[in-house]
Amino acid sequence: MTNENSRVLVLNPGSTSTKFGVYTRDGAELVRTIRHGKEELAGFSGCPVLAQLDYRTELIEQAIAEAGYTAKAFAAIAGRGGMLPPMACGTYLVDDAMVEDLRLARHGDHASNLGALLALRFAQEAGVNAYVVDPTTVDEWQDCARPTGSPLVQRTSVGHALNTKAVARRFAREQGRTYEAMRLIVAHLGSGITVSAHQDGRMIDSNSIEEGPFGVDRCGGLPVRALIRLCFSGKYTQAQLDRHVFGDGGLFAYLGTRDLVEVLHRVDAGDREAALIFEAMVHQVGKEAGAMAVVLKGKVDAILLTGGMAHSERVVTLLRGALGWIAPIHVYPGEDELLALAEGVFRVLDGEEQAKRLQA
Repeated sequence: MTNENSRVLVLNPGSTSTKFGVYTRDGAELVRTIRHGKEELAGFSGCPVLAQLDYRTELIEQAIAEAGYTAKAFAAIAGRGGMLPPMACGTYLVDDAMVEDLRLARHGDHASNLGALLALRFAQEAGVNAYVVDPTTVDEWQDCARPTGSPLVQRTSVGHALNTKAVARRFAREQGRTYEAMRLIVAHLGSGITVSAHQDGRMIDSNSIEEGPFGVDRCGGLPVRALIRLCFSGKYTQAQLDRHVFGDGGLFAYLGTRDLVEVLHRVDAGDREAALIFEAMVHQVGKEAGAMAVVLKGKVDAILLTGGMAHSERVVTLLRGALGWIAPIHVYPGEDELLALAEGVFRVLDGEEQAKRLQA
């Protein structure tokens, strides 16, 4: 085991911010968010996201130094896992195969792709290992979850695995049980929504980011034939429709805001459209969780609500009413992905888990 006071640096790059934290086994010593304004990012317009690597590295270096840390202070570095191949859950060493996969953006170009490369930059300076934990492409689905009804299209597991798995493990510890022994439904309610079924320590089914409930700015599942007609209407380019379904959809498309608090204020002020759209979103979350109860054959130990929207008492109350008959509901508001990254690294440092490698 490493020294009890060992620190790890964790990095979570998003589209308009970079969150980072310094953690010990006792919790967070430092948590910061660096905001990236439109003006600052304008110079990278049209470029692959990895073009921002030097820019973000310098900002993190400056912030860490101002907080009184040097690279040598850390026993390991972790970055958020990006768009990687389908993989089992766990903590992965950042190696040449992973770097090559992310540089080529083989599975998509997303801000999270920066996580592993940022971690590697700081790890090399510190002379320690860099890791990613439970990337968005964690795939533990049972085989029957993959077919769609068309051999031309297969379902793929892409979602909020990092926070989802961390909350499931945390709940199991609180119950004095192992995650592997529990049957859980976890609803991650963030800007995107992932509702998943967990059994035998695996996330055996979930909605992918292109399916399921609509969220703050994502359309979720859409009627296929209507979408085909829209694609061939000549009114929109492929890029415009892609942005609409993933970034400008959901609450934003209907109500012009990504702020759930503002939506609820409008509901309270008598805005009928806001009330309808809000109710529809929560209704779809409930339906998806009900579907996951079927996946678990009705044997569910608990339903866990997490993500930013779980801060809303109204969301939680509605879901309790819809789902309380299935299993007890427990709430873990927020998206503590920095802590989840740190926990994954400490499991490796303490010998509780062996770091995996991406298969080249």
